[in-house]
Amino acid sequence: MNKFRYYFILIITSLALFSCSKDDNNSIEEVPLRDFQEQFTTDSIAIKEYLETYYIDIEDPNFADNDVIIKKITNSTTQPSIMSYLNNSTFPKLLKKNVELHGITYELYYLVLREGTGEKPCNVDEVLTSYKGEYLYRTVAKDAVPASGDTPAQPAVPSELLANQFEELKYPQSFFDLTGVVTGWSEVFPEFKTGDTPVSNADGTVSYSNFGAGVMFLPSGLAYYSSGQGSIPSYSPLVFSFKLYAVKRSDLDNDGIPSYLEDVDGDNYMRRLATGVENPDDSDGDGIPNYLDIDDDGDKFTTRSEITINGVVTPFASIPDCSGNIPTDTSKKKHLDSACH
Repeated sequence: MNKFRYYFILIITSLALFSCSKDDNNSIEEVPLRDFQEQFTTDSIAIKEYLETYYIDIEDPNFADNDVIIKKITNSTTQPSIMSYLNNSTFPKLLKKNVELHGITYELYYLVLREGTGEKPCNVDEVLTSYKGEYLYRTVAKDAVPASGDTPAQPAVPSELLANQFEELKYPQSFFDLTGVVTGWSEVFPEFKTGDTPVSNADGTVSYSNFGAGVMFLPSGLAYYSSGQGSIPSYSPLVFSFKLYAVKRSDLDNDGIPSYLEDVDGDNYMRRLATGVENPDDSDGDGIPNYLDIDDDGDKFTTRSEITINGVVTPFASIPDCSGNIPTDTSKKKHLDSACH
């Protein structure tokens, strides 16, 4: 017992001495989180410079099927910048959209190499995609070196905007949940479509054709921002080239209705909005969007119970309305009155 008391007192004393011995020079310095608007301004300058000084190699007429090659312009006559495709009437077509997040408005550029011929995912679905990711960075500018003796003076070297590859996935084996990836993915993929019906080959592989293909240019606020990821430095703008092969529909609230069919305004985007802000995809106005609401119409009956007929959850497209008719338009969420059941 005495030995135990001795060691206990010794440990406590040591901890106290260690705590008291720390000074400001040895403490960990916390780096303040950068202002979102200021960082976006910095990222936007870099992204626009990249779009103005880089081009895509499209010598192959089927370039959308191949891996995208982006190079720095060395001859502006024969190598049109990516920015030159802005709002082009044909593909490739560079487009821009606004994204409201973090209390600011982000400008998000994405290049459409091919839109696709199949179905569009919504921003809460899962996608099967191949991709290559790069982050943008600047080299450090160097001052001019003065001449000394017989050595001629060396000119100053300005900083240069470069891209560094951090990841590539050519043959995806699983789907990516758009609610669990960087925000930029969930904002861009709904602008593209899958392709024709996949073909199963004799060797067990699957061939895809006419799929959507493009490149997205993400400010860090729509990517990893201050946290970075693996080899990606914090506050890095990202460039992803990608191909959209397939979509897996989600049912995030497990109410028996696929989430994309709970997109009331049909824009392929469903969001949580701040309290008091009208949400077109929140039918009962309870602050919970339909895709996360187990009782979409707020009648105290769960949606799943309302679409269960004779103990079986009925496919959404087969549910009759209160008049007994099956609506032909299933692109938007039907809201069932409990009095019908």
